[in-house]
Amino acid sequence: MPQTNMSATRIKPATSELLTLTVLRQQRISRNFVRITLGRGDVERFTPMGFDQWFRLFIPVSSPDTLSRLPNKLTMMAYLKYLTVAKTQRPLLRSYSARAYRPDGVDGPELDIDFVLHGSAEDGTAGPATLWAQNCIEGDPVALLDEGIAFTPPPSVRRVFLVADETGLPATAGILASLPPDTEGEALVEVPSAGDRQDLDKPDGVKLTWIDRDPTGVPGRAALAAAEASPLPTEPFYGWTVGESTLPVTLRRHWVKSGVPKENVMFCGYWKAGRGH
Repeated sequence: MPQTNMSATRIKPATSELLTLTVLRQQRISRNFVRITLGRGDVERFTPMGFDQWFRLFIPVSSPDTLSRLPNKLTMMAYLKYLTVAKTQRPLLRSYSARAYRPDGVDGPELDIDFVLHGSAEDGTAGPATLWAQNCIEGDPVALLDEGIAFTPPPSVRRVFLVADETGLPATAGILASLPPDTEGEALVEVPSAGDRQDLDKPDGVKLTWIDRDPTGVPGRAALAAAEASPLPTEPFYGWTVGESTLPVTLRRHWVKSGVPKENVMFCGYWKAGRGH
């Protein structure tokens, strides 16, 4: 299970139901990122919340018809029932952040999801989600369950400190684009290479620093080192950190030991190094 305090801070959507959408486009936006644009189907029922809005994404591994047998809500009982389905028939389940939402696409609303390409198909190290993102085509169906947002700073706090590896880049982009214009603070984002940097909308008062990882480095370690070396603001701030598990878990401990109130920190281990995606 991922290490996180998300359940204590999350703002859930007003309604959450299983939505079926289809792939509209696939775009390789950099060496290590593929952007999948979804739409049609039930997209009109998706309610954008901004910030780090995330959802459960179900990807069929066999017949698209398997999506119709998914639960409308992912309760514990529904999840256990899902696990009883044979792996050859059970849709792949992963969590992703909304990279962007456009209400006025060519064929209606559009939802972008950025996939980090972990591993290689050639040597067998690529995970199933990576393989799907590289090979999906227009019309391929998926289903999603909206889970809301985890970025929930106290109303009185106007300064932020965001730290993430590449898996947290889409959520970081959503947060920066949603922040009030007078927000101040810092965002550290580690990416595999300089070519994976993206143009992000953000308040003028938030400094964005890109950290290009050494090719042999473990994801998240460079961002962790930079964040730990960064002087903490003298005024209250809201810390938000996600990515490979060691980064958010260790940084959250560092912040709390430095005097940051626990309620002013949201952390989530999105993944663990060495596991396929």
